[in-house]
Amino acid sequence: MPGDAVIVLDFETTGHSPALGDRPIEVGAVRIEANMIVDRFQSLMNPGFTISWFIESLTGISNDLVAEAEDCEAVMDRFAAWIGDTPLVAHNARFDTTFLDAELARIGRQRINPVACTVLASRRLFPDSPNHKLATLVRHLGLQTTGLFHRALADAEMTGHLWIAITDLLGYRYGIDAVPFALVQEMNRVGRAKVDRFLRAHAQQPGLCPPVRETAWTN
Repeated sequence: MPGDAVIVLDFETTGHSPALGDRPIEVGAVRIEANMIVDRFQSLMNPGFTISWFIESLTGISNDLVAEAEDCEAVMDRFAAWIGDTPLVAHNARFDTTFLDAELARIGRQRINPVACTVLASRRLFPDSPNHKLATLVRHLGLQTTGLFHRALADAEMTGHLWIAITDLLGYRYGIDAVPFALVQEMNRVGRAKVDRFLRAHAQQPGLCPPVRETAWTN
């Protein structure tokens, strides 16, 4: 069922951690309103140093591709304006928000957007999936895909379709007319064995859902 507007984002990066000097090389995002993708953002970015052969082979993003791209600061300034204060969604959101926050700090900005993670949500709602990697969930749920992975916009679009599947399931299974973003956030904090009871309680008393807030990451 349609709920709050969200922006689903994905970064391709030079490595695993901005604390080790890694930086983004591509950002992709989609805006979802009324369970439809209504806008997109995509940009390569030049990290200012050479991309490793491993990252090139994984993503298909070469040093030649980013050579003429804007630097990270310019792209992130545009991206920050595009997302505004809209709630954010990502698959393995801790990874993406770590890079987002690090890059925003470089340009003197700070994220105010609350975040929800589709990995955590899928573990609770799709326990029969072989695992909860994005590619596996796409196949398991029969989600729309171009077959392209490890490119930011393609991954953001697939995660967007996963988010829609999550809110649809919550709507139809529990009779929730409009799924609040905060409900998914709170569900992700509930132990997996207690999720069904939590959601049924919310369906009976929707006002119990807490306001949108920053995420405390759990498994």
